Amino acid sequence: MALSRSARLGALAASAASFLVIAASPAPSAGAAGIGDAYFPQLGNGGFDARHYALDVAYDPAGGRLDGRTTITARATQSLTSFDLDLQKLQVTRIEVNGRRAAFTRDGDEIRITPRGVLRRGRDFTVTVTYGGVPEPLSGPIVFGSQYGWMKTADGVFVACEPNAASTWFPSSDHPSDKATYDIRIKAPKGLTAVSNGRLVSTYDKGDKTITHWRESRPMATYLATATIGKFDVRTGKTPSGIPIYVAIDPALANSNTVDVYAVTAAATDYWSKIFGPYPFEETGAIVDDMPEAGFSLEVQSKPAYSAVRSESTIVHELAHQWFGDSVSVERWKDIWLNEGFATYAQWLWAEHKGTSTAHDQFLAAYNSRPADNPFWKIEVADPQRDTMFASAVYQRGAMALQALRERIGDTAFFRLLPAWTKLHRYGNANTADFIRLAEKVSGQQLDDLFQKWIYSTERPVL
Repeated sequence: MALSRSARLGALAASAASFLVIAASPAPSAGAAGIGDAYFPQLGNGGFDARHYALDVAYDPAGGRLDGRTTITARATQSLTSFDLDLQKLQVTRIEVNGRRAAFTRDGDEIRITPRGVLRRGRDFTVTVTYGGVPEPLSGPIVFGSQYGWMKTADGVFVACEPNAASTWFPSSDHPSDKATYDIRIKAPKGLTAVSNGRLVSTYDKGDKTITHWRESRPMATYLATATIGKFDVRTGKTPSGIPIYVAIDPALANSNTVDVYAVTAAATDYWSKIFGPYPFEETGAIVDDMPEAGFSLEVQSKPAYSAVRSESTIVHELAHQWFGDSVSVERWKDIWLNEGFATYAQWLWAEHKGTSTAHDQFLAAYNSRPADNPFWKIEVADPQRDTMFASAVYQRGAMALQALRERIGDTAFFRLLPAWTKLHRYGNANTADFIRLAEKVSGQQLDDLFQKWIYSTERPVL
């Protein structure tokens, strides 16, 4: 078919326009070394969105050595000449991108990977990292002065990584804003149980080792991943509402167990499903390990991890995090009160549910126990700073803010707001401004003064 002169001119004009668009597109470049979180500037990575992690790890409790092979499926958000992954201290022996060996360099905890060709924006790619060594837990003021991350126990390892320790045992984009699904395969000595996130896919023996495959099919932040290994008594079943449950308890704690972890986990999961909206994951449960020196528990996705036996109140706190922190994750770490304030308030709601105390009375007790000159009031809850991001004010004053909000807008609006929040941001990320905006929409009230008083001010609010 021949084109007319006008059609030929039109085609030339279209071609020129296309050329200009292509010429105006950003040239391929290196991805940023971090996502720009003020608390952890180097955590996370720019230029791509992690979609899935396939973790294969083998652990030797006797020597403490971990050998791993991690394959990340990601989508380029810009055309990449190179990109970074986070990995702390472990030695990398080989990296492949799309099945082809790639060059890499290392600067501290940052691995810079240069594939053989440009990774085009909008396209998926895979990066496979082979690595090994003896993982080291992190320490310092952030997590109550405790060690955290990959922590050796008498019979294995207790893995609890908030906020920045996931990259002590697998290469990742180690920030909650970059969530992904997971397949986690753990090889450990026969006779030990390996517990991870999601549902158990398979477990089988190979020689003197047991290989356990877990799958988390819902998006998960890196710090919520676990590969806890040890001797455990395992109980499985379903909650009264039908949610699968998996509870693993170190037999060394059998005689010190003053709380029925299985029963409380089942009851709290079902109750929070009524208050906060449908349970967001495929399975609920608990990992209770004999690791008292850790001194904390963590809302590991689908199975909170408890370092030694904890109280009923701790269990309901960590289970509330399945909605507030795990399904709805922080956009930046300064928003941590959206996790801890909400889970602490859930403890108050549980006491109210059980008839032992009202949330109002617990609010007053928390308020009245701290005079105006107490350093507690000097923490800005909405931006507590890195080394005090888990200060008691983030928990307690965050919970006070929610009770103040409940009393301002009334129970009807407040208990519409909570499930509306978890539905709107299910499996995603959100920040404080998002919550204030939704609270104002649901209540029909202007609430700037309330939040200024309770989470932005560094003075004791006047009741």
